[in-house]
Amino acid sequence: MISLPRVLVTAAATAALLVTLAACASTAATSSSTTAASSSASASASSDSAECTGVRVVVETGDLAVENGPAGSTCISTTAPIAATAVLADAGLKTEGTTQYGDQVVCRVNGVPAADFALTAADGSQYFETCAAMPAAFAYWSLWVKPAGGEWAYAEEGLSTLQLQPGESLELLFTLNGAPASPSS
Repeated sequence: MISLPRVLVTAAATAALLVTLAACASTAATSSSTTAASSSASASASSDSAECTGVRVVVETGDLAVENGPAGSTCISTTAPIAATAVLADAGLKTEGTTQYGDQVVCRVNGVPAADFALTAADGSQYFETCAAMPAAFAYWSLWVKPAGGEWAYAEEGLSTLQLQPGESLELLFTLNGAPASPSS
């Protein structure tokens, strides 16, 4: 039996995931933009309360120290399924994808981290996010979904295809040097 180096196996798995995400994005982009437009009309931001019957949107920046960052939580009122892109827009959040992967990979939320902001790795080296390809493995936004009454889990699809049901929550989480590893709420 031939044993492949771990780096090659990891690279192959990453490539397979990216191909899958690209396929999801291209096949569902038209239907999700139509759904986003119709769902957005029925959604509006409401005050942040303990109980959200619509879709709760959470942004957590973890150890990323930025002034006027996008961290916070809000409830978007809706009684019907709604596109994640519409939920974020209604919450006043603007995401930026990458050149290579579009909005399937979140690079910035409301401009954070800025292109001129130094992200410091655990080894002390600095990195500046260009949004050209995949973000650094130590500094990235991740997308999480929590079903009503359930637990947080990584979103299984990107923003352009993700649909949310009333009672669900959506989180954009910035992880820096492994922390936080998952949503805190």
